Amino acid sequence: MADFSRGTPRGSSDVPRVGIPERLARRMTMAEQHEYLRTKLSRRGVLRGGAAGVGTVAGAGLLTGSAGAVAAGASPAVFTGPSPTLLTGPASRKVDGALVAPFGRHLAFGADPKTQMRISWQVPFAVKAPYVRIGLKPWELSRKIEAEVRHLHTPALSDKLPAVDQYYLHAALDGLSPGVTYYYGVGHDGFDPADPRHFAALGTFRTAPEKAESFVFTAFGDQGVSYDALANDQLLLGQHPAFHLHAGDLCYADTTGHGQKTDVFDARVWDSFLAQTASVAASVPWMVTTGNHDMEAWYSPDGYGGQLARWSLPGNGPDPRKAPGVYSFTYANVAVVALDANDVSYEITANTGYTGGEQTRWLDRRLGQLRAQPGIDFIVVFFHHCAFSTTSAHASDGGVRDAWVPLFEKHQVDLVINGHNHVYERTDAIRGGRVAKRVPVGGSADAVRDGIVYATAGGAGAHLYEFPVPDSYEGHVKDLDEVKTFHWAKDGSKNKDTVEWSRVRYTGFSFLAVEVRPGPSPKLTVTTLAESGERVDHFEVVRTPGK
Repeated sequence: MADFSRGTPRGSSDVPRVGIPERLARRMTMAEQHEYLRTKLSRRGVLRGGAAGVGTVAGAGLLTGSAGAVAAGASPAVFTGPSPTLLTGPASRKVDGALVAPFGRHLAFGADPKTQMRISWQVPFAVKAPYVRIGLKPWELSRKIEAEVRHLHTPALSDKLPAVDQYYLHAALDGLSPGVTYYYGVGHDGFDPADPRHFAALGTFRTAPEKAESFVFTAFGDQGVSYDALANDQLLLGQHPAFHLHAGDLCYADTTGHGQKTDVFDARVWDSFLAQTASVAASVPWMVTTGNHDMEAWYSPDGYGGQLARWSLPGNGPDPRKAPGVYSFTYANVAVVALDANDVSYEITANTGYTGGEQTRWLDRRLGQLRAQPGIDFIVVFFHHCAFSTTSAHASDGGVRDAWVPLFEKHQVDLVINGHNHVYERTDAIRGGRVAKRVPVGGSADAVRDGIVYATAGGAGAHLYEFPVPDSYEGHVKDLDEVKTFHWAKDGSKNKDTVEWSRVRYTGFSFLAVEVRPGPSPKLTVTTLAESGERVDHFEVVRTPGK
């Protein structure tokens, strides 16, 4: 079957055929377009009522799953206040489903990307019986999976903000086949995605391959809602990524970012963010972790009730109900570990120590397990606060350095990706806090032999920061062998540093695109692309097999 997750397949037409919505036609081969038209004309009534009964499957062993299995530690249906409670009254009344259209779709892998996908979306009002239809053809969405409703209530946190009720829907798809492209549509009573009127809203996703193959993934942090954020998303989509890593500070509904009860945030910003993000996340798994602006303190526990309502993530970390942004997954020959740096930060301490050290203990165990697992060449870790950065705003967090950098070196992590500082900055290969190998633009590093490269990719769309160095031109900052900066100490003070490891610095909107190549000499080719499409930086991470 054609791989529709990687753009228009060979043999497809750029011109939509008569009777087929343009968006759908662009995803179909000529043969599939012909079959679609034939089926639509001959079985229109069947499509309108659903391609098949709920109990039938397009192909044996397509999938299993239920609304209650969104992820290990799935959250309850309603979130509100210091402790979740069920809402009743006008806020929970349902409207005519035919008048309500789903929006804000976003995908995420389950713990096993070869066989699991989580589909999430939003509706503006409560609806009856939400579900996902899925199939191997767009006209055969023959399996229907019930969705879980998570109703998030936010009170009027100031006299300028209204109370807000938001409805997030989540479906767990398990038992999928590796390396297969699936079509899906989301719906509810009154809105059936199998109805030809809604075919333009269908999406696709592709499960991870059974065996290692070349692929691309992308990454950034600190996005928000802006023209630049949307421009980055569209350029990112053009890389045809297998998945995307978001290193926290997702939408900036909370503009303060202190994680305090006094922080005021506008929950409605999430509606705009998810609508903006859906242009990519409806087809590319959007794997997120938590930044300081994602600690929306009114929601329990620890300000993460909103995260639990809006996202379905792998849930295989130390405690998915308490630390939803901590998990891991493996795609082909790359293992990815997501962490919540709010737990160890010396700079922003609202949640410092909230897991009682369990996240760090889990990290040590998990990295050891992954490094010992056959078939894994590279380990990529991503989280929000920077281990190594030199901006005037946040610079480096000593808490991250103290808690996690020794573990990264112990288990030979290959690449670390951060956000928090709204710039692009990339280090040389570092070991023990010092340069172990200089890695210029176009250079390479081996984590075993040379040390670890740390990339700050915080230029996703939020307002930009500056570096405390001179001679900036068109976003590029002069290459210097020494940079004066600071790091946050345990007592909350700023300790001054003069460092040599800051190799590439760029003050512009950008993101990372990482091409993964397996084989006898596996490598990661890391490219930094500006919002303009300019290549800002590129380097390679290599690994000797068996090391």
